[in-house]
Amino acid sequence: MTHTIKHQAKLLARVRRLKGQMEAIERMLEAEAPCGEVLNLVASVRGAVSGLTSELIEDHIREHLANPDKDTDPARAKGASDLIDAVRTYFK
Repeated sequence: MTHTIKHQAKLLARVRRLKGQMEAIERMLEAEAPCGEVLNLVASVRGAVSGLTSELIEDHIREHLANPDKDTDPARAKGASDLIDAVRTYFK
């Protein structure tokens, strides 16, 4: 079972929230909402997409490369942990 199937409900909920935010942007643009409000919502969407991307990459590392919490090779576990930290930092 892949990590996207194990966490499917949680991932789909995040995607559905993103979809709702995108639809809100569309409605705001159609209603000629102030640009500041539109930009704030766009920034929220960007943050949510980054968070989702980071989570997917981290889960991919843990499931398909090395899980730092379970790997018996200390060097490999450290490498996976460092990579996960880098991904989290990059997508902040």
